[in-house]
Amino acid sequence: MKVLKFSSTIASTVDGIGRVSKIVEAAARQGEVEVVVGSDENAARIAVERGAEALEIWTDVDGFMTADPSIIPDAYTIQRLTYREAMELCNFGAKVFDPPTVYPVIAAGIPIYIKNVLHPERQGSIVTERVEGRPEGGLPVCGISSISHTSIVTVSGPTMVGVVGVNQRIFKALAESGVSVFMVVQTSSETSTSLCVRPEDGERACQALDAAFASEIVGGAIYPAKLDEGLATVAVVGENMKHTPGVAGKLFTVLGRNGINVCAIGQGSSEMNLSIVIERPLLRKALSVVHSQFFLSQYQQVNLFVCGTGTVGGSLLQQIATQREELMRERRLKINLVGVCGTKHGAYDADGIDAASWRKALETSNVQGGIAEMVSRIADLNLYNSVFVDCTASDEVAACYEQLLAGNVSVVTANKVAASSAYANYSNLKETAARRGVKFLFETNVGAGLPIIGTIGDLRSTGDRILRIEAVVSGTLNYIFSNLSANKPLSAVVKQAKELGYSEPDPRLDLSGKDVLRKLVILARESGYRVEMDDIRQESFLPADFFEGDTETFLRRLPELDADFEQRRQKLEAEGKRLRFVATWEGDPDKGTGTGSIALREIAEDHPFYNLQGTNNIVSLTTARYHDPMLIQGYGAGAAVTAAGVFADVMRCANF
Repeated sequence: MKVLKFSSTIASTVDGIGRVSKIVEAAARQGEVEVVVGSDENAARIAVERGAEALEIWTDVDGFMTADPSIIPDAYTIQRLTYREAMELCNFGAKVFDPPTVYPVIAAGIPIYIKNVLHPERQGSIVTERVEGRPEGGLPVCGISSISHTSIVTVSGPTMVGVVGVNQRIFKALAESGVSVFMVVQTSSETSTSLCVRPEDGERACQALDAAFASEIVGGAIYPAKLDEGLATVAVVGENMKHTPGVAGKLFTVLGRNGINVCAIGQGSSEMNLSIVIERPLLRKALSVVHSQFFLSQYQQVNLFVCGTGTVGGSLLQQIATQREELMRERRLKINLVGVCGTKHGAYDADGIDAASWRKALETSNVQGGIAEMVSRIADLNLYNSVFVDCTASDEVAACYEQLLAGNVSVVTANKVAASSAYANYSNLKETAARRGVKFLFETNVGAGLPIIGTIGDLRSTGDRILRIEAVVSGTLNYIFSNLSANKPLSAVVKQAKELGYSEPDPRLDLSGKDVLRKLVILARESGYRVEMDDIRQESFLPADFFEGDTETFLRRLPELDADFEQRRQKLEAEGKRLRFVATWEGDPDKGTGTGSIALREIAEDHPFYNLQGTNNIVSLTTARYHDPMLIQGYGAGAAVTAAGVFADVMRCANF
């Protein structure tokens, strides 16, 4: 026979009576049943007395969930779990049934079925002694439970070490005061014992303990009981945890990376329950990140904030919209666009903004734009796995990186300002990211989508040393000097580059070489050298007075230089040479010093830079291992390739 236990709350409603009747009728057709309305205890007693083949508990939930669905929307029903897992989840907040009252059923080995009266067609959960067919190498975590209100009472003192009976006195005092303890943490040095209790019991527990140890407190042997409030408890439960090394390491790593401090830790020798106490405001974030990290969520999620909606930002958002479904399907990675802002408007939604409709979201938003508002929103939302993307060239935006990194937000940037700023600031940003366990990535600062910075990092990580860098890293300048001809003088090519969008609206920003200077500084720093922008020698190929006045005046005067450049071009052509704007660095990696320059150079036919065309970039790396230089070459400009490089950095943030 089966024993069917129904919640009295559900069974007493008009709609509930009808549902219960149908369920009972259906069960009766399958065999003998006995119906209980009321407590788990009565149902358990009857099930054992009748020698029932199963106990069905009909309630208003689908069964045991991987996490609280009101906090984790993609939590799902645990179809099968053991008695021990179920009891641990119940003890830490999952009130599906009352473990003490159903213990007779558990002792008798009678399976428990959890079913939803409102949705009887759903499978629900089955609780048994063991889960047949569960592989030892399967998911280590079965579910996550939480107690949203927790207080910690701590008894400590220098004379507790090695003293027999201290804990007995602690628990006796608490028991006599009617205080229940659900988790105990004792330091291995025996100098303190912390007890997790309900907040309403905190003050009473302290009073009881202070009374029990009054004489020791007066003598200074034991300190007055300390009460910490405003906390919450998270329990990670699963019998497979004992078969899986590194579960605790993974848990604490992901919590630390998201800025969640652990106040107390509890784990038994069975390794089936790893419990942590955290600050209550961080509970939602902690549950989200733990659920995602242990693959209980369907996808690994990155919460994305994009600042800047120009050509690069717009292209990035388009690529995210195009690739989002494939990433979810193929890599189980969910890019959740939470915020996007321009200078005038911003749009924010923790549940996600459709990347294909970001323009509409901004147009219909009443939220002000700008970096200050975005940084404030990021802090208020406090989402896990947050990534900030800078698609601007703004000094103001770059100045916010330290605050974001210190707040456990990864930063991905196409903006060269921070990485080429004062070395102390660059170094501080890198150190802050490392200390907080987040990413500070700027691959697209040099060569757009080319894998230059990452390659240098890989070389250094494996013990190689960068001896020399030679590079053409301005797509604009390479376009200009590779297109000079008898029919296209300097002024005409500069104008064409501006019209095609290769140059800045004021081409002098490119022609000055400052952009190349920033890139060389970044390459040298990533190669292990302490260098400032003033340390690089600059050789301008334009007269100084051409940088005075407005853009129109400059473009009007530029033909004055055409004759000299054409004469030089013809001479070089006869010699088998071409002009290239080259950045060079040579250094001693043992001393961390070197010299660098940016200049317009004459390149011979046998040089790898000779045939470089269009907006392509090229970087030549001479290292201790690569005596014959390693060459990295390809498109070095354009919104699409730059956005693709930024996108790749975003995905790297998900792959810790």
